[in-house]
Amino acid sequence: MADDPFAVLGVDPGVSVQELRAARRRMAMRLHPDHAGGDADAMRRLNNAFDAAMAALTRPSPLPAGSDSHQPQPEPEPRPRRAGSRVVHDVASFTIEALPAEAFEALLVVSTWVGEVLVDDPPYQLDVALEDPYACWCRLDLLPDAGATTISLTLAGTGAAAPPDVDDVRDLWVANLNQLGRPDE
Repeated sequence: MADDPFAVLGVDPGVSVQELRAARRRMAMRLHPDHAGGDADAMRRLNNAFDAAMAALTRPSPLPAGSDSHQPQPEPEPRPRRAGSRVVHDVASFTIEALPAEAFEALLVVSTWVGEVLVDDPPYQLDVALEDPYACWCRLDLLPDAGATTISLTLAGTGAAAPPDVDDVRDLWVANLNQLGRPDE
């Protein structure tokens, strides 16, 4: 019998998608083969458990006998938005097709273009004070993901200002990453 995916991830079956992703991220930082003491088989089991748990959480529940099949289904969990909050977190904001060490180096270069590096904890975390046009604090959490790296963004406004829209900041990072290695035109 296969292991309970929620038990493998150390969470209850009723967790949110965000909590499930956070549990995977925490464990991946220890288990990924790029990390000291990491193990490819353990990481593979973690990824399989995550996929199974995610499928269980997002699978539509069966309708009770005699119920109307045209009842509205719950909306999928929306991407985080500003909504008046001082901190915005966007899980799995974008992916870089490189392992965390290489992705971290690329983000570190781009961070010098868009702001000032506050904290760099290679290869899993980078804090940057962004400048114009999106003045805010930005944390990038890097998560190994099957030969690539998934980046989660956390934004906080500076002073009394609310953080900018997370999609705008994501687009800023992606556009600048796409400029790496291109000759000046």
